[in-house]
Amino acid sequence: MSWDEAFADHYEEWSASMTADVAFYVELAREANGPLVELAIGNGRVAIPVAQATGQRVVGIDSSPAMLAQARARAAKAGVQLDLREGDMRDLALEEPAALIYCPFRALLHLPTWADRRRTFERVAASLRPEGRFAWNAFAFDHRIAARLDGQHQEKPVPHTIQYSVGDNRIDITLDGGGKSSLWPATKNEWLGLLDVAGLQVEALYGGFAHEPFADDSQEYVFVARRPRVTLLVSAARS
Repeated sequence: MSWDEAFADHYEEWSASMTADVAFYVELAREANGPLVELAIGNGRVAIPVAQATGQRVVGIDSSPAMLAQARARAAKAGVQLDLREGDMRDLALEEPAALIYCPFRALLHLPTWADRRRTFERVAASLRPEGRFAWNAFAFDHRIAARLDGQHQEKPVPHTIQYSVGDNRIDITLDGGGKSSLWPATKNEWLGLLDVAGLQVEALYGGFAHEPFADDSQEYVFVARRPRVTLLVSAARS
């Protein structure tokens, strides 16, 4: 996972502009009949409202001890219960199959390779109940935005510089005070291919969190997938 703990101190500022996703994931959680799991839970920005809205315990997984500490403190202040676990989403394993697994704030883009993402999707599929859902969002790469921002210093949300590595399809975000995190964008067809190899089916692809239709000019992928009632996972077939 490409995550630098130096970002944890600035996460609240960094994520302040991302608010529309909360209601979207809360809606999915209300419809779920069973355990709820958030991958890359961060500071609990989404999980806490989900727990408040549903009255359910949310299992939250993150590879960052610093982010889990923030989530623990925020959950205690909000009076909700989160089952926080330090771990790698590529190794997801649950005691009980989930009705909903979701991964907000483009966190899947921190996985650097197809193999990393395939492994994650296969672990998600194996961890879902039949008819269980997997939801996530990620930005759609726009070369025009990339050209404008490449190498430019930004003051907001915190001082940082963005650089694009074309050959590796990588975006590096470097904080002024130290710390670098990287993202690897994916296309719509790559996401669809991951669902296919994991044995998951697309339920919906939106262009935004208000269920906007996905169009040629959409800048966000908002996916909802479902594990079919009968499925044969590729990984299981090969074992």
